[in-house]
Amino acid sequence: EAEAMYQQALEGKEKVLGPDHTLTLDTVNNLGLLYANQGRLKEAEAMYQRALEGKEKALGPDHTSTLNTVSNLGLLYSNQGRLKEAEAMYQQVLEDYEKALGPDHTSTLNTVGNLDNLYKDQGQLKEAESIYQRALEGKEKALGPDHTSTLNTVGNLGLLYKDQGRLKEAEAMYQRALEGYEKALGPDHTLTLNTFSNLGNLYLDQGRLKEAKALYQQALEGYEKALGPDHTSTLNTVNNLGSLYANQGQLKEAEAMYQQALEGYEKAVGPDYILTLNTVNNLGSLYANQGRLKEAEAMYQ
Repeated sequence: EAEAMYQQALEGKEKVLGPDHTLTLDTVNNLGLLYANQGRLKEAEAMYQRALEGKEKALGPDHTSTLNTVSNLGLLYSNQGRLKEAEAMYQQVLEDYEKALGPDHTSTLNTVGNLDNLYKDQGQLKEAESIYQRALEGKEKALGPDHTSTLNTVGNLGLLYKDQGRLKEAEAMYQRALEGYEKALGPDHTLTLNTFSNLGNLYLDQGRLKEAKALYQQALEGYEKALGPDHTSTLNTVNNLGSLYANQGQLKEAEAMYQQALEGYEKAVGPDYILTLNTVNNLGSLYANQGRLKEAEAMYQ
């Protein structure tokens, strides 16, 4: 429905205002956001690139509307694993937001958070922690401790602590984020569901399998309702459930989950994307552990 509305709005604005009008470009950018949320990353990139070129001509490279689109492109590149390109986008945006809006503006702080996520993905954990702490302090002052943007940074700190093996601190962050999201957004919002999934991952790593399974199933049910069965967030949870079943020795159930995730990833993001390859690896390991060596070899090749 949202896509149909945006397409209708875009066609109307192109006719009345022209393809390069800022209101037209805003709709192009919004279509990009929609495609990104649907996991349609190539289409999202095309929309963002069109919006960016138009805004740079109409408004200049330092206008906040232009910077918003640069930031969206950075996030897209990060999700595609194009980390150098993402870092360049974030650094550009951060410098310009600080000049235009100041260091404590939420747009600046959101970019700090995005840069943090990038450093974490690259294994630069000290740099990431320093930037997260800066973002969290800024958001608590500007927005309050229970604002969803603040909670987002709390959740990111939880992810970072988990990566550092600081599991008690990670759990405390996740619990804080989860309580805040449930109050502010309800149990079925995607941010709440993401935190269920993150906490499930933590419990899986700790061997708390019953608790992990309950959280994964709650997240999966919510994602299927909110995003559909083929969205990457849904598929991530299916893959996680596969890992849980494998740890429990429920190998048939694990295989079924991995196969479901693999088929979905191949459709959504293609065979060479990191999520697809991780699931291929999981299936290969499962086959190898069962002595199904030919099937394992086929996966690894």
